[in-house]
Amino acid sequence: MSSPIQEMMQDIGMRARAASRAMARASSEQKNQALLHIAKVVRQQAAEIQKINQVDVERAKGNGQDPAFVDRLTMSPKTIETMALGLEQIVSLDDPIGKISALQKQASGIELGQMRVPLGVIGIIYESRPNVTIDAAALCLKSGNAVILRGGSEAIDSNTFLAQIIQEGLAAAGLPRDAVQVVTTTDRSAVGQMITMTQYIDVIVPRGGKSLIARLMDEARVPMIKHLDGICHTYIDADADIAMAVKVCDNAKTQRYAPCNAMETLLVNQDIAQKVLPTLCKIYQDKGVELRVDGLTRKTLEANGFQNLVDAKEEDWQTEYLAPILSIKTVANIDEAMNHIEQYGSKHTDAIITNNKAQADRFLREVDSASVMVNASTRFADGFEYGLGAEIGISNDKLHARGPVGLDGLTSLKYVVMGHGEIRT
Repeated sequence: MSSPIQEMMQDIGMRARAASRAMARASSEQKNQALLHIAKVVRQQAAEIQKINQVDVERAKGNGQDPAFVDRLTMSPKTIETMALGLEQIVSLDDPIGKISALQKQASGIELGQMRVPLGVIGIIYESRPNVTIDAAALCLKSGNAVILRGGSEAIDSNTFLAQIIQEGLAAAGLPRDAVQVVTTTDRSAVGQMITMTQYIDVIVPRGGKSLIARLMDEARVPMIKHLDGICHTYIDADADIAMAVKVCDNAKTQRYAPCNAMETLLVNQDIAQKVLPTLCKIYQDKGVELRVDGLTRKTLEANGFQNLVDAKEEDWQTEYLAPILSIKTVANIDEAMNHIEQYGSKHTDAIITNNKAQADRFLREVDSASVMVNASTRFADGFEYGLGAEIGISNDKLHARGPVGLDGLTSLKYVVMGHGEIRT
C-alpha cells in the first residue's frame, strides 16, 4: 500500500510529465514572456520576498545553523536583483530548442541532421539557497523542460513563495503551471521518491552538501548531473605578477566563503613565495582567515613575523571548508602544483597566476577540471558570470554536461532524417 508521500510524488510526477510535452512545443516568445513576467514580479515583490525569507533565516538561526549556512539562505536586495537580471539574461540567449544542425545528404539520398531537444522532466534537489528556485526554474523553462523542485526544509517559505511567482509567469504566457512544481513537504522521504521515479523524471540535479550528494549517488536510479566537492586551487607561478596574484587570490578566498567556487588551497612556487606570501597572508589574517600551512610556508611567514599559523594536516588538502580557513602549500614548480591538484582536487575549478604563456598553456591542457583559469579568480566559475544567465548546477562529470550547466546542458540531441521517398536496398 502506497504512503501519502508516495501518492503526492506520483501525482507531481504525472503532472510534470504531462506539462513537459507542452513545454517542448512552447514558442520562444511564450517562454521569454513568462521569464520577463517573473522578473517584473520579483522586483515588484522584493520587499515581500525579503520578509518571507527572514522567517526562514530566523528559523535557521534558532536551529543553530552555522554562519555559512545562514549566508547561503539569506536573500539580500542584491541577491533578488541578481535573480531578476539572470532572468533577463536568459531571455536574451538564443533558444536552442528545435534547432537542426546542417543537414547532410547521404549516399542513399536521405538528408541527416541533429535536432536540439529538451531533456523532459528535471528534478532538482537543493539545500539552503532559495535563489536556486528562480535560477533553476528559469533555465528549465527556457530550455523547454518541466521541473520538480525540492528545496531544503530550512527555505520552505521562501521557495513556496517564489514558486507562486513562477507559476503566475507561466500562466500569463499561456504555459502550464505544472511545468514548475515545488515539493511543499519537508518529509525527507520525498527525496527518496524523486530519485527513483524513472517513469516521470529524466534527470536529477542535486545542489547541496557532500552528505546529500553522497546519499543520492548511492540511492538514485534516475541519472544525475552533479559535483560532490568544490576543492578549488590557485597556483601562483614563479612568473606571476605580484600585485595581480595578491588581488586575485584575495578575491578567490574572501569575496565570499560559502560558495563552492571559493579557493580552498593556495599553492605558491618557492621562487616567489618570499615576495608574495607576506603581503597576501597579512590580508588574510586581517580578514580573520585561519591559515593552515605546510612547513616551507610556515618558515617563510614566521621569518616575516607571522604568528597564529596552524600546521596543515593531510585531511586539510582534502577539505572543502566553505569558511574563512585556507590551506597553503609552497611547491617547487608547476609539476608539483599540478600533481597536488590531481591528487587532492575535486575537478571543479583550478587557476594559475602567471605571465608565462608556456606555463599557462601547460596548466590549461593538463589540469583535468571542469573550469581551468589563467590570471582570474576561481569565483568566476558561475553560470551568471559565464553568460549563461544562471546555472542549474556545476558538473564535474565528463558525460553530457561539464562545468556550470546552462541551457545547452539541459538539452539533448536526436537524429532527424529528411527523405524524399527513399527506401533501403
